[in-house]
Amino acid sequence: MIRAGTLPARSNVRRSIIGAFALLVTAFAAAGAASPARADLLSLGQPANVGEAKIAATAYRASGKYDRDLSRVSAAAGAWIALRAPQVSRPAVVFDIDDTLLTNWEVIKADDFGRVFGGPCSLLPEGPCGWVAWDLRGKTPAIPQTVAVYRKARALGAAVFFISGRDETQRTATERNLRLVGLGDYSRLILVAKGAHYASAADFKAPQRAAIEAAGYRIIANIGDQPSDLAGGHAERTFQLPNPFYRIP
Repeated sequence: MIRAGTLPARSNVRRSIIGAFALLVTAFAAAGAASPARADLLSLGQPANVGEAKIAATAYRASGKYDRDLSRVSAAAGAWIALRAPQVSRPAVVFDIDDTLLTNWEVIKADDFGRVFGGPCSLLPEGPCGWVAWDLRGKTPAIPQTVAVYRKARALGAAVFFISGRDETQRTATERNLRLVGLGDYSRLILVAKGAHYASAADFKAPQRAAIEAAGYRIIANIGDQPSDLAGGHAERTFQLPNPFYRIP
């Protein structure tokens, strides 16, 4: 606390302010002279560097934080389902598939975070690998945390629906893959019609949830890794799993 009578003279204060301002001007000028390219980039409003984002996403997964965040969201979903399923008639839980129940990390790495759908997938682990060919193998590994949520939902008598952006040409391989990892007990697997296109995954998925409700189910939880998996309503609660590796509109 500054007590009365201890303030410096006004002229001294003015000289101190002027001196500090001069020092700041000199520092900024020196910084600009030392790194003009950096200053130009900042003035242009350059977005985040994609290469740095890939490094950060890889480190996030390698650090164990990705798995911990998966566990946190899955635990919250499981707790809600355990609470709500016994309270409603015909409870249902909706799951996305890719990077919700099945992990595509191997192909994500092989494609250096690209999403190339066409082409073969015969050069793993180096890549490149076409995502459709990857799916058609029917060997995509499961995500243990969300498989546990699925099992809890079924144990509590909730119907499970899978709504995926995969199309009907991938149905046989997808069904085989789901059985392989212990996800074969479900009410319906809903895939995109061959040749259909949507501006957003939400444009496909939200009406499908509405149809499930129209059939008499109460969707108590909708679980996915993309905002577009969850947008559009028709679920009591939504749970978004972490996925900094790609974005589907």
